[in-house]
Amino acid sequence: MMKIHFIAIGGSAMHNLALALVEKGFTVTGSDDAIFEPSKSRLQAKDLLPDNLGWFPNKITKNLDAIILGMHAKEDNLELIKAKELGIKIYSYPEFLYEQSKNKTRVVIGGSHGKTTITAMILHVLNYHNINVDYMVGAQLEGFDTMVHLTSENEFIVLEGDEYLTSPIDLRPKFHLYKPNIALISGIAWDHINVFPTFSNYVSQFSKFIETITNGGILVYNEEDKEVEKIVKKAENQIKLYPYKTLNYTIKNGTTYIDTSLGEMPLEIFGKHNMQNLAGAKWICQHMGVGEDDFFEAISSFKGASKRLEKITENKSTVVFKDFAHSPSKVLATTKAVKNQYENRKLLACLELHTYSSLNSEFLSQYKGALDLADEAVVYYSPKAVEIKQLKNISKNQIKNAFGNSNLTVFTNSDEFKSYLFNRNFENTAVLLMSSGNYGGLDFEELKKSL
Repeated sequence: MMKIHFIAIGGSAMHNLALALVEKGFTVTGSDDAIFEPSKSRLQAKDLLPDNLGWFPNKITKNLDAIILGMHAKEDNLELIKAKELGIKIYSYPEFLYEQSKNKTRVVIGGSHGKTTITAMILHVLNYHNINVDYMVGAQLEGFDTMVHLTSENEFIVLEGDEYLTSPIDLRPKFHLYKPNIALISGIAWDHINVFPTFSNYVSQFSKFIETITNGGILVYNEEDKEVEKIVKKAENQIKLYPYKTLNYTIKNGTTYIDTSLGEMPLEIFGKHNMQNLAGAKWICQHMGVGEDDFFEAISSFKGASKRLEKITENKSTVVFKDFAHSPSKVLATTKAVKNQYENRKLLACLELHTYSSLNSEFLSQYKGALDLADEAVVYYSPKAVEIKQLKNISKNQIKNAFGNSNLTVFTNSDEFKSYLFNRNFENTAVLLMSSGNYGGLDFEELKKSL
């Protein structure tokens, strides 16, 4: 088995790949200049945690078979420079995943939103029916030890296809490298403005993704998304097309039911966007050999992926969800889902602007109307984060104008936001906390206890 060194082993995706390779029998080492939980404990449990933080060129020797380079590392990284000098093979994360799966049937789930949830749905169904596959997914899933699993024997690999950049020395989107046999596109909504400065440039990445599907391959796509429909119609490669749309569903007493051949079936998840995600996941599972009835039987127990409409606490009059939603389309879909599910409760929607795109003054207008369905809407952002990302300053009024909501409450101080949250009456309220960050240090366990 190969000897692999990870440059930037502490990342969420990177440390999971490191654990998967150890499980497969590889010899693994790594370095990083910062490692946080849960990566730290998980690496330590497998004796993979570096003795010291930092970059150490002496770790890079001719005995290594390959380097895997994380996005967190920079182009001038001392270990990377040494690896180039020694002529060691350097892989990006997606390149190595392709290398490990080039003899398998590759199933790649792409889209601006829903790709983690759809991948999680597929894996849940396959796991339920004891169908073993390799996989890579962007969230920790119930019933799975790691976010990456690689074997020599499994026929299929299911990959979440991220459109973000591959590595510091490879500026292609990750999902361009997987060459899927079966692919899915869930939807297109402008994101990653720091990398794709125009909407047309962003959309073109999905057109290129379609071009990477193998000859005779399959594309499952959301026909309700106008941008997806446009690029699919322009596709020229020889592939089979399978459109999908939102499954029929009803909401009764706070529970969502879908129409199936087995009759009405209650679900643990909710929201129109999730009924759309289910339709896509169903097609993929059918192409992997799972019948429709078997799919519905398994999906009824699916509770969602971590931080994707994840219920963190509930009592008789209050329910609290946290969600990774940060892009405008995700914020709108998630807010709408909770409002529809709990129509007799007040909805308090809190959004942290945390990413480069969301804090960019030129991108803010994309959020217009995204929080309009909330009875009370709050936005938190840190001026320090704006400074760190070297962006133009934004004001509270700019944010209110961008959202088109004069009743919006805007916080720039994390202590003031936390005080607001902990000192209010949540009776008959659904609380939605949307962020890819943590609101400047919000303790979710403390919030649960307060309720």
